[in-house]
Amino acid sequence: MKLNQLKKSTTKSKKRVGRGYGSGKGGHTSGRGAKGQKARGKVPLYFEGTAMRKSLIRRMPMIRGKLKFKSFKDKPIILNLKHLNLLPKNSTVDNKSLIKHGLLPKEAQNYPVKILGDGELKHALKVALPASKSAVKKIEKAGGKMVSVADKTLKKSPKKKSPKRAAKAKPSQKKPDKKKKVLKTKKKTTKKIAKKITKKTTKKK
Repeated sequence: MKLNQLKKSTTKSKKRVGRGYGSGKGGHTSGRGAKGQKARGKVPLYFEGTAMRKSLIRRMPMIRGKLKFKSFKDKPIILNLKHLNLLPKNSTVDNKSLIKHGLLPKEAQNYPVKILGDGELKHALKVALPASKSAVKKIEKAGGKMVSVADKTLKKSPKKKSPKRAAKAKPSQKKPDKKKKVLKTKKKTTKKIAKKITKKTTKKK
């Protein structure tokens, strides 16, 4: 047994910042350096050299415009053309077929997928997914084609006139209001009563 082989029997206490000269870290500055922002306290992550009112975190909820919710949208899963060579010839490329052949996980059935033009196609395929311009050229070069499934869903159907508006446009088809009928009958009765009163008064005279 040698001295350097002995196990440690004592443990030194940690240096306590700002606890006087006996703490092992000196007094006064106590390990924080001399003056300055970092000597006085911790600098927060959002600090940008300005007041908190103008910082990025405070301004984030105020961002407006078309791209306001862009960060919340699901980004498409990217697949390159070289991966589509695993699919059989003349097969349709969509989420189901990609999951079937193990190119996508089962969870990605309802996720958007985009095909990019890295690599080359060796056989013809029917692609029913959005693709980049370079990918479309290579697909058509290989004898395949783009099936515009997404375009059909995006096309706006012609606006049909509601039955209420159609009824307003044709006044002849309007049903007569019951309230108006009641008012007309009331007016007639009042006129008759007025005539009877005038006749009675004239006879008495």
